[in-house]
Amino acid sequence: MAIDRPLIAASPVDSLTNGNGTEPFPKLNGNMMNDYEVSPKSTHSRNASTATTRTDTSVSTSAFQPPSPQTPSSDAPPPQREDRLIVGVDFGTTYSGVAAVYTANPDDIDIIKTWPGGNGITSDKVPTEISYTGPAEPATPNTPTATTSTPGTPVAQLSEGRATQPERAVKWGFQHRPEEQRLRCIKLFLDRNQKLPHFVSPLETAAQLRACNKTVMDAVSDYLTKLYEHTIETLSRRYGDAFMQTTKLEFVLTVPAVWSDAAKNATLQAAERAGMGNRKEVVLVSEPEAAAVYTLRNVQPSGLKVGDNFIVCDAGGGTVDLIAYRVTSLSPLRVEESAVGTGGLCGSAFLNYRFEDHVRERIGKERFDNMKEKKPKTWMMGLRYFEEFVKRNFNEEEHAEVNVPFPGLPDDEEAGLDSGFLIMSAEQVKAIFEPIVEQVLELVEGQVNATSSKGEAERAVKGIILVGGFGQSNYLYKKLKKHFNSSPPPPYTETPTHSASTSASSLTLPRNVEVLQPMHAWTAVVRGAVLRGLEGGMVEKRKSRFHYGTSYATVFDEAKHPISDRYWSPLWERWMISDRMQWHIAKGTPISSSTPISFHYTRNFRPSQSLIVEDELIACSSDYAPDAYTPSTNPSLINVCTLTTDLNSVPRSLFTRLTTTKGVEFDNLDFELHMKIESARLVFELRVDGVRYGDVKAEFT
Repeated sequence: MAIDRPLIAASPVDSLTNGNGTEPFPKLNGNMMNDYEVSPKSTHSRNASTATTRTDTSVSTSAFQPPSPQTPSSDAPPPQREDRLIVGVDFGTTYSGVAAVYTANPDDIDIIKTWPGGNGITSDKVPTEISYTGPAEPATPNTPTATTSTPGTPVAQLSEGRATQPERAVKWGFQHRPEEQRLRCIKLFLDRNQKLPHFVSPLETAAQLRACNKTVMDAVSDYLTKLYEHTIETLSRRYGDAFMQTTKLEFVLTVPAVWSDAAKNATLQAAERAGMGNRKEVVLVSEPEAAAVYTLRNVQPSGLKVGDNFIVCDAGGGTVDLIAYRVTSLSPLRVEESAVGTGGLCGSAFLNYRFEDHVRERIGKERFDNMKEKKPKTWMMGLRYFEEFVKRNFNEEEHAEVNVPFPGLPDDEEAGLDSGFLIMSAEQVKAIFEPIVEQVLELVEGQVNATSSKGEAERAVKGIILVGGFGQSNYLYKKLKKHFNSSPPPPYTETPTHSASTSASSLTLPRNVEVLQPMHAWTAVVRGAVLRGLEGGMVEKRKSRFHYGTSYATVFDEAKHPISDRYWSPLWERWMISDRMQWHIAKGTPISSSTPISFHYTRNFRPSQSLIVEDELIACSSDYAPDAYTPSTNPSLINVCTLTTDLNSVPRSLFTRLTTTKGVEFDNLDFELHMKIESARLVFELRVDGVRYGDVKAEFT
């Protein structure tokens, strides 16, 4: 029996193919709905499909049931406390930090300050560095990699996914001696879409990883494992073992705002392997958003108003991330993103390498290399002084010169070495800072321009909040303040101060944007992470950082499509063209995490055909999204992930039995994939007729 119903992008049928097994069913009424079809030439769509988009105000979240706590001394687990211990982890490029807060004492945020190898010296953060020594005892499958269990994370799960290879002794953080080789900036390798700074060598890093038979994921997981173990040990000392056995731990991790979805997923995978919980339990939040959660609460008493726009500039060691927020409510404090977040590789680590180049040039390459090789402690003393004093405190108005200690180096008047100090003038220090600071200024200026609209005073930026390690820099603060908080105009005078021919557009109007440098700028991100876990989300809407869409095939239109790309469909009996893009979300679109985006699909199945289907989610980073999927010529197109949808959970009664004009029977199903854009990740689920039938597996590339 033929059905007079339009079909959209059907699945392949053995008896109706064009030789490649990918020809969809023809329409029976001669009228194509949206003219969608997936062509045999498509290289990234595994099943023929089409998608339409709409927003849905209904929300469905799976119930969270934490695993039972593990107690070695008793068969029955101790009762769970209702209170929680929230742990924030700021996994940084150069330094990482950990904070914790007990929900019964929400105002008491603990920052871990003591670290292995620190020789009793306290530090708010620990170097993000790791190395491996000779192999220890061979590892066995499912051997725990952490020694402490938490109620939310059984010990047996900690080694899941690890290679069963001989384990090597690990050094991390402060445990390295100056001359020891170690993996640095390993975090940056999680995002293949981001370019690496010049001082990070992929070849050198790859060689170090090969030497110890490790991958990037192994190294990141091992580092986070050490961070996790030390955190549990420190918290156990603070609260006691009995408390830790009966209190649920929840981890909140921060990631750069500009990271790809694949990099965020890799971070979740590493955290899961480290023992911080499964990826559904671990909360991801972008670094500037975490900083905003903490700093805006501190700003509030000083006159925060609804409608105010603030830019959070998280200037860290490797990256600088920026997001602009508009205040939508004061009680409770709620904000929304007012511009698409941006970022760049211009963190304070670049100052270290510019300082290294400066010292090498001053004392000569041979003497410098000899110092680093034979007197590494001398070099480290000078570098540490530059990091802890010069980078944070340098002020060209107060410091005519800076004396950097290099004990043991002989006096050299020409090189500026005197009594074990390298004398640097203010101009020489400025020359190190200026190129990096200028890049930060450009990023902030871009956010200000993106937030402010001409003629709309209510959209003007009220303040710039400077956080992060580089955010502590006095020099960076003063440069931003001078640039964005111009002095008031001169008093009125009847004497012309400029030529009458000068155009209005050429005049630089004074701006009054406050630059704020809050207390605890270095730990603002990790403090905000625990507050995010404690109080929930503060951001109501976020700007999509990409266009998101899927591809489809449609009827060839000679006015729109190149003739060389067309192909003949023997079933549709017309010329078709493949790899057209339908963008479900446009870049910059305000997205609410409570309101998912719905992709509508129609699929046809033979009676014995598999009900597991795959689709590719594609993103575009440019401002203008193309009409066609051409990744070979358009590098802005990103294959985000493969979405695997298992339709076996859908009742067969929801499928519709249809018949073609040739008498071939097949089943048709209309379904939706819902995508939610959270602070730092994408979440997908399957729905049919408004009913949720499970999550959708996203395999990131």
